Amino acid sequence: MQAATQATVTCPKCGHQSKADMPLDACLWFYECPACHVVLTPQPGDCCVFCSYGDMQCPPKQEEKSCCSKE
Repeated sequence: MQAATQATVTCPKCGHQSKADMPLDACLWFYECPACHVVLTPQPGDCCVFCSYGDMQCPPKQEEKSCCSKE
């Protein structure tokens, strides 16, 4: 099964939801909310903003592959 490449990111500050493209082979450490402009960073233990605030984990995690986190 192929990994999903788009996720809905929910801003923890304002609750705004937006669709974002996920890279297939990298983690996204910074994401700016288009509504309130807060810059999101991963929560402790997560490798990227998608794993922290998205409705889908990043593609490497979906495929159970090594990610950029130090696991």
